[in-house]
Amino acid sequence: MNKLSHACLLALALGALSAAVPALAGETPAMQTWTAFGGDLGFIWNEDLLRDLGVSIKDRAGVGQPDARGFAAVPLSGQTGLSFAVTRTNFDHFTEGRLSLRGGFRLRTPDGELSLIDAALQPRAGDAQTLDLVDSQGRTWFYLDKLMYAVSDDGRVIDVQTMDLRLHPDLAARLGKPQAADWAVAQLRMNLDVRARNGEYIRVERGTPVWPGMPVPEAPGQTYQADVFMLSFSAQFSRCTSSLANPNLSCDGPGGATDGYAVFTPSSTLRNNVNNGTPAVTVPGDPNGTSSALYTADVAWYRKFTAARPPYDNDQHPNLIWNIYRIDSAGRIEQIGRSGMKHAFVTTNGGCASGPGSGGSTGSILGRSCSDTYGTGNNDSNNDLGPRSELVPNTVQWGRCGSIFDKGCDLVADASNGNTNYSQRLIVRESQLTQPGSTYLFESWYIVRDDINIYNTMSTKPVTFSFSGSGPWSIGNGTPTLLGPAINRWMDPASSDPNKKNVEIDSPEGHARVAVAVTALGKGQWRYDYAVMNLDFARARTSGTDKYSDDADPQQRFRVIHNMGFDRFSVPLPAGASAATLEFSDGDLDADNDWSAAIADGRLTWSAPANPAPPADVPAVRNTLDWGTLYRFSFVSNVAPQARAVDLHVAEPGTPEAGREGFKPAHYSATVLGPEAPDALFADDFQPPE
Repeated sequence: MNKLSHACLLALALGALSAAVPALAGETPAMQTWTAFGGDLGFIWNEDLLRDLGVSIKDRAGVGQPDARGFAAVPLSGQTGLSFAVTRTNFDHFTEGRLSLRGGFRLRTPDGELSLIDAALQPRAGDAQTLDLVDSQGRTWFYLDKLMYAVSDDGRVIDVQTMDLRLHPDLAARLGKPQAADWAVAQLRMNLDVRARNGEYIRVERGTPVWPGMPVPEAPGQTYQADVFMLSFSAQFSRCTSSLANPNLSCDGPGGATDGYAVFTPSSTLRNNVNNGTPAVTVPGDPNGTSSALYTADVAWYRKFTAARPPYDNDQHPNLIWNIYRIDSAGRIEQIGRSGMKHAFVTTNGGCASGPGSGGSTGSILGRSCSDTYGTGNNDSNNDLGPRSELVPNTVQWGRCGSIFDKGCDLVADASNGNTNYSQRLIVRESQLTQPGSTYLFESWYIVRDDINIYNTMSTKPVTFSFSGSGPWSIGNGTPTLLGPAINRWMDPASSDPNKKNVEIDSPEGHARVAVAVTALGKGQWRYDYAVMNLDFARARTSGTDKYSDDADPQQRFRVIHNMGFDRFSVPLPAGASAATLEFSDGDLDADNDWSAAIADGRLTWSAPANPAPPADVPAVRNTLDWGTLYRFSFVSNVAPQARAVDLHVAEPGTPEAGREGFKPAHYSATVLGPEAPDALFADDFQPPE
């Protein structure tokens, strides 16, 4: 059986279960208790992070070879079994019992060793979705949480497709790293073999999904709409190296001999809109926590390479990205770290509502009010991380053909995508993490097809960084966490300050924001700091169609050739106005890809660097301002601010004839602030050069 067929069968198994099993005595029909007496537990250790904590794997006993996703499995069994509760639609929580590993790992620690061989899994008292990993002496050194589960194999298996293995605070203290308490140090997966009752296995109900755009029968003229919220997230340090060429070299902290590369990863929880005809709060306590969509659509959530599925005839699924920003002592914002793109692959559907818009009874459909968490280890997974360049962000169409997962465009996942532990990760240079007077923001996004509001699928929070003794780095998650992008926390779009402005560019090709802060320096000098955030804008060049049903001809398979955003940013500079101390920041400390600034034709313009002699289908410029990315542009002038239109030039050529069907302008403008123009020059209809 090929990989695609196997994936299809898994998706069918997740979705084909129906009709609840009759409740046993003393149980309600909505909740049943089942027991597993066997299965296996698969490990992918973050050995880089273990190294930074002074831990290594000494040996393995009874551990299988890594599977296609990299998990090395240890068998599970137990006389009492592990019991759990199941609702009408899915696994819900553990209840009692235990399962033991038949083998496992022995770890080397600074004070000796720690054995997990024949350790046991048992539910944590008071926390029904957490399993403690208890050694043979009854001590808890690790625990498992952030489970992503589904009932599969016709109800015979609880398939926990991923979860985090975290350090218990007692182990963190033993290692002399108390700051590492609760850190995820491995990604796990688990299969639990369900014991039959009266010849029956688990059966779950499957709701009838309502997709975006479908009419609402009881509300003529209304349609179901997708509006997914970022409910919460927390960030964690994942690893650090002083050399990308030799990742085995550890970092030495701020002021050290090297300027290392630190990786940070979030655990992110989303929630689908709760509305079913009446506005209600989806994210309590947030000013943007209520959806304008009165009727909630279900969201397609199919693992990549699972073939045609409704409503898009493909393997549509949400994606995740995350970013880090620094606001320096002068109040200037920079995006100093950005991740690749995480492909979501299953939804746990916690807290789902009943009724229409509640099709989330399988791991491949997110229903109304349902929530789902992608944990730290999962978001750090090599098999699910790809580049942002493979997605058309404003339509959320993934270019599967030619991607790092399907380089041969044969609709079968490649055996290896080439990722290392430092590919597709959010990497920040150590020197950028503790600059005096700076504050930091962490931003986590979901990108969901047909979502009506991109701003509530992302949220930001303040964070701090520290490095004590021999390390490693740690990140402190501050408050409050608020829906919306970091640029809106740097500058409130509703600010009444005459020297601050933050406006949106809303176009059929996506969204961007331009914000500016103007600071009076004295002696007739003004500093202009522009932050330009490309949210989901791309004029993508693609080929083929993203429908599996049209994929019989390989030439029709959907490919993203490139998905560039903007390649020039310009500000009007009237006669008599000076521009000095010109700055550009993309946050990566690589001067070779910086945009260059020039003054000509009454404008100060920054331009992306050229690609020398690019071959066919390779853009003529590089380091363009693409989706999910913020660049800063600054200068000092002798002229005070006034409302002025700045210009963003689109990297991909457009169709300049206004009024033409499918018109795509060569540039977009935003009226913010710029150096004041003399009356003779300033005019609202001033047009920047093409």
